[in-house]
Amino acid sequence: MSETTRTETALLGGGCFWCLDAVYRNLNGVKEVVSGYAGGHVPNPSYEQVCGKGTGHAEVVRVVFDPAVISYADILRIFFTIHDPTTKDRQGADVGPQYRSAIFTAGAEQERTARQVMEEIAREGLYAGPIVTELAPMPEFWPAEPEHQDYFARNPWSGYCRAVVAPKVAKFRKSFAHRLKERAA
Repeated sequence: MSETTRTETALLGGGCFWCLDAVYRNLNGVKEVVSGYAGGHVPNPSYEQVCGKGTGHAEVVRVVFDPAVISYADILRIFFTIHDPTTKDRQGADVGPQYRSAIFTAGAEQERTARQVMEEIAREGLYAGPIVTELAPMPEFWPAEPEHQDYFARNPWSGYCRAVVAPKVAKFRKSFAHRLKERAA
């Protein structure tokens, strides 16, 4: 007898995709994380093209997860704690439309949930400014080049990872310790 696990997909942009990738890979219930590009007008763009700010793409992660283990709402709650959703086209020193805060939804139910979570975050007053996260239907997704996949695990001592990614991962691990995948013995 085989057991089929139902999965859902979240497509999220919250600044540099290396940060989101590093967090979601550690989350219990997540089956796959792929860094890539979405929301632009150039087919299959390169990292250099996206960084050139002319393609309209955001750096995103595609997160495939088991909704029986973690809900889409909880995926989004974590998203809102690991980036600043109040800065348009910017995360810290990273500036440009490719670093925008974005939730690309797969259907009406995800859109409804995203709106509810955004309202919840706004009501809680976690941020001084208004949330400027783009909310749009899920567009074509283009995987990033292999060197961008699981970047933090492969480059933990790079300056960017030590200064930017590691603090976000540490904050996630502290705030969501109960959600971490068990480590292999």
